[in-house]
Amino acid sequence: MNIGRILLGKTSLPAGHYYSLISKKKKKMTNKKMRKGYEKRKMMMRKRSMENNNMVQKLYDTCKQVFANGKAGYIPPPPDIQRLTSLLDTLEPKDFKFTAPSLEASCASPGTKEAPLVTYIELHECNKFSIGLFCLPPSSVIPLHNHPGMTVFSKLLAGTMHATSYDWVQINHDQVNNNYTVREQQESRMRLAKVHVDGEFTAPCNTTVLFPESGGNIHSFKAITPCILLDVLGPPYSQVEGRYYQHYTYDDTSFSDVKKMEVKEDETRYAWLEERNEQFVMLGGTYDGPKIQR
Repeated sequence: MNIGRILLGKTSLPAGHYYSLISKKKKKMTNKKMRKGYEKRKMMMRKRSMENNNMVQKLYDTCKQVFANGKAGYIPPPPDIQRLTSLLDTLEPKDFKFTAPSLEASCASPGTKEAPLVTYIELHECNKFSIGLFCLPPSSVIPLHNHPGMTVFSKLLAGTMHATSYDWVQINHDQVNNNYTVREQQESRMRLAKVHVDGEFTAPCNTTVLFPESGGNIHSFKAITPCILLDVLGPPYSQVEGRYYQHYTYDDTSFSDVKKMEVKEDETRYAWLEERNEQFVMLGGTYDGPKIQR
């Protein structure tokens, strides 16, 4: 409303009232600006707080720094590994706020012995690293597979699973007896590996890290209860660059065919791993959690 019109229409106003109305109007406008400024600052603080609480963004930013020089065979320095591991150790399912698929429902056909399918939800992938979530219904399996030239961080966010992992053993072929010749080994595509991990894990638990040549580079998972597994790979799989996903099957009964090997008495277990050409079929999920600003 125009205050000039009010003043002109009220000629009988007492002396000094004109200045009083102007003062009140200025005061009102000042208060309005102050409130507007306060609300703006409040919104900025709320936005900053939400950004600070976006753990997915923190994860992305940390991975971007840790894998800045990432390439095949690259292992981040120990401080970077510790920094990323410490962050992953704090993550919980609520940080992702995504609508997970029904982990109780089996995707296998009724009456069959097929394991239910695993769902993979991609959060980010570039040529340096990838971030993704595996949702595993009970009895579902991520089969034994390798990670050529990769450093991998795995964090079990929910559930209980059985994990098995191996590392290759470099053996002297002169130590292989005649019952299992080098030629037979090459033809069967079998290699000797030692067990790194073989046991159950229940969330919350610590992040595991595997490296290109150690730490259990070849691993598999079987869900005992509904599970959510977070994986960070650096660099990710790339057929163009020769980092392809290879499946294996194992045989832990033929190690007796290797004799005179210098094995320390530390109860280390071994198995022969054989390449398989089977495809691992997964369902693709949609990520609806906190957005990542790239």
